[in-house]
Amino acid sequence: MHSTHDVSNEILLKVEHLSVQHQQQFLVHDLSFQLKTGETVAVVGESGSGKSVSSLALLGLLPEDLQVEGSAVFEQQDLLQLSARELETIRGQKIAMIFQEPMTALNPLHRVEKIVGEMLLLQGISRQQVRQKVIQLLEDVGIVKPETKLRCYPHELSGGQRQRVMIAMALAQDPEILIADEPTTALDVTLQAQILDLLKSLQRSRNMAMILISHDLRLVKRYAGQVIVMRQGEVVEQGSVQQVFTSPEQSYTQNLLDQNFGSALAQINAEPLLELHQLEVKYPLKSGWLNRVQDYLTAVEPLDLSLLRGESIGIVGESGSGKSSLALAVARLIKSRGEIILKGHSLNSLSEKELRPLRENFQIVFQDPFSSLNPRMNVEQIIGEGLGLKNLTAEEIRQAVTVALGEVELPVSFLHRYPHELSGGQRQRIALARALVLQPDLLILDEPTSALDRTTQGAIVQLLRKLQEQHNIAYLFISHDFQVVRALCQKVLVLRHAQVIEFQETEKLFSSPETEYVQKLIEASQYT
Repeated sequence: MHSTHDVSNEILLKVEHLSVQHQQQFLVHDLSFQLKTGETVAVVGESGSGKSVSSLALLGLLPEDLQVEGSAVFEQQDLLQLSARELETIRGQKIAMIFQEPMTALNPLHRVEKIVGEMLLLQGISRQQVRQKVIQLLEDVGIVKPETKLRCYPHELSGGQRQRVMIAMALAQDPEILIADEPTTALDVTLQAQILDLLKSLQRSRNMAMILISHDLRLVKRYAGQVIVMRQGEVVEQGSVQQVFTSPEQSYTQNLLDQNFGSALAQINAEPLLELHQLEVKYPLKSGWLNRVQDYLTAVEPLDLSLLRGESIGIVGESGSGKSSLALAVARLIKSRGEIILKGHSLNSLSEKELRPLRENFQIVFQDPFSSLNPRMNVEQIIGEGLGLKNLTAEEIRQAVTVALGEVELPVSFLHRYPHELSGGQRQRIALARALVLQPDLLILDEPTSALDRTTQGAIVQLLRKLQEQHNIAYLFISHDFQVVRALCQKVLVLRHAQVIEFQETEKLFSSPETEYVQKLIEASQYT
């Protein structure tokens, strides 16, 4: 959809020569654009391009040590000249913002009713009216049986529900402009499409303007009228979506548009490395005074799987389908039933002590490297930690760590850096190096690229392919991103509600999916 046409089509917001500086460095340089009633302007770029900084500047939400210049005129006032108090009457009421990660944006100590209705109560509306309005808002954002969710805390909701609650909170005061900062990055493809379709229909019905911040050009094509492409604080390209997509002037924009990550390696005949027989994961549900197990929640129904040496199997499905439970079970980090046979050893029949010497054969890499890397350790300590259990000298450990760092294409100078000094892509490379240093036969990768922008994702996929070729490593690759899976995996297993829906060779799955469900997932992932 291109911009919704409004009769008045007046200019709501006019930004001219916006620059944000930290000491001598420009975070945003000379950004100008106009936003009309009911229109969507998308700001696109990789992490660090200045997308979010420019929006936070409009609302006066940047740290005080940043210098902001230029003008942003909204309702005859320059937002950049207003005091904090004056801005308070605009934030939320006139211009609202939704963020990428609802878990950090929603107060964990408040229930849904308070989160969505708090600002309305402050305006002196009666509790009864506020409750009705909150229920209406939750209904508007597509939450089923909203009255049952009023007393829930954020952690009791699914990712998609949290995102919807955050949108409801932003819409509570009927803003004229909604800034959506990466509103779908953390969601699987079907939810992404649902949330963006929802934003689009809400925008239409309320004649609201939107600034959509994203690193995903495929999404922008479908939801925006105007697009601004940013790189390292500079505007690289700007114009109508039509214009930028059909004839991009800059090679940078062409690269962002060309999201073909290549194809998986050809599989050479090899012997099985990992075999799963009737593997099943159930979580006990406890209740009552004695905290007795009342029932079980099935996270993964019994399944069989065989993974060859040097092969990649992609495991895809929506959030809650059982993907991560399967990964944790294979890595013996949670209990499961059935057999896990790795290199002839039956892992489920071994004690933790017997399992320890085998652990270096299989390593797991998580979605969020920031929470899995110890912030107090530098890169050299992080990568070398697992080697401490072997009888190696300090020199041998340093040598191995340096080799692993080179394998993930990072310079030796990174050895003394700490996690907070690295970008998302660099942290993910360190997490990979930490696993590789033990020379495993199997890597279990749990959504290792979902938090990264497309260019960085492409680089990580190429790196994983190269490592697989060099070391003949097998991957169990968990993801909700079909493009990434297609580029890396020879076979794909699709899970839904804990059950295997389909399991076949990747290209076959894409060309002729056996189920309507998989067909829909593939369509949603392509945004054509």
